[in-house]
Amino acid sequence: MSYLVSRPALPVVAQWAVAFAVLITKWTLRRRTRKHLRHMTQEQLDDIGRNRAEAHHQATLPFWRP
Repeated sequence: MSYLVSRPALPVVAQWAVAFAVLITKWTLRRRTRKHLRHMTQEQLDDIGRNRAEAHHQATLPFWRP
């Protein structure tokens, strides 16, 4: 961690690029997990503590909504 702290700050454009990459990664993960949630069995939903209505609600949210 001290290595990262001692490094000079990234140029602004590089900071934007990293922030954009992080955002795209979050969106991709949300889309993928919501897709999987849509296809889970009732036993799998029970294992994660969700019911079918909660799973349906989460699965229908757009990827940009947390």
